[in-house]
Amino acid sequence: MRAVSFRRLDLAEVDWTELDAFADRTVYQTRPWLEFLVRTQKADPVLAAVSSGRRHLGYFTGGVVRRYGVRILGSPFPGWTTAYMGFNLRSDADRPDVLAALPAFAFGELRCAHLELMDRRVTLETARSLGFEHRRYQTYEIDLRRTEAALFAAMTSACRRNIRKAERNGVTVEEAHDPDFADDYHAQLRDVFAKQGLVPTYGVDRVRALIDCVHPAGRVLLLLRARNAAGRGIATGVFPAFNDTMFFWGGASWRPDQIERPNEVIQWYAMRYWKARGISRYDMGGAGAYKEKYGPATMTVPWLRRSRYEFIAPLRDTAKKTVRTVQRVRGLVQGRR
Repeated sequence: MRAVSFRRLDLAEVDWTELDAFADRTVYQTRPWLEFLVRTQKADPVLAAVSSGRRHLGYFTGGVVRRYGVRILGSPFPGWTTAYMGFNLRSDADRPDVLAALPAFAFGELRCAHLELMDRRVTLETARSLGFEHRRYQTYEIDLRRTEAALFAAMTSACRRNIRKAERNGVTVEEAHDPDFADDYHAQLRDVFAKQGLVPTYGVDRVRALIDCVHPAGRVLLLLRARNAAGRGIATGVFPAFNDTMFFWGGASWRPDQIERPNEVIQWYAMRYWKARGISRYDMGGAGAYKEKYGPATMTVPWLRRSRYEFIAPLRDTAKKTVRTVQRVRGLVQGRR
């Protein structure tokens, strides 16, 4: 195979319909999601055609940001509330060969000093063989191709009882389209984090940006609100989907109302909603023991990173610890108010 090369494209000239037709495409690679990253991360979006000689192999999607004075290529980068990006490739393309050529593009043409990537189809074996540093991103996945009865039966008995209890007690789920949804969701999220003495890692403006950028772009973002029998909103959930996969972007509820089990009915509603629209897989967006009750399988994807200079890796680790410390301090201050 001839050497793999990357050619950055002008977003205004891209055939987005052609891109969206790739079988390995995720919602996080779409144009609306890139607009979300521009708005929330001040990212410079990067879309590159990948070739080997005259043979077109596919595309790469990411974004360049500057953190602590360092240019970084993220595809995605931690903190973006964004999952799998990476490549969209023809079925006969060699993904490891394409991945091996990415650092030269990142450190050369894009002038970055660090890159990170999480591509759903890159394996742990590939990451190790190419010498990338990586951490294991663990998530849970549910096969939505099964019947609704089979999906319900796969849940734990306690989860099934909770869904039935919520329905008996008059908890209902609605698809939200109102401008107050972002504020409702984030207020509930703050309440959830307060239980652990923390504050959310992002503000309400990020939720508003997600809705503004992604919600109008066809049926790719499902916003759900659960109400109790009295009609009061008690829980919310955000579920983007594209191609064959739906994701859990976030969910929250008022702590005193969790006894009504609104979170379980929201999850069940979202699964049935996207299943009915041809989605075959539910990626639950990371680990968390509370997700196991829905009967998922465990899935691990490597989150890759490589730095041009040795000092970058320690700097990144220090920044990560600093963010955690600030989050805890803010949580303590919030709890004393």
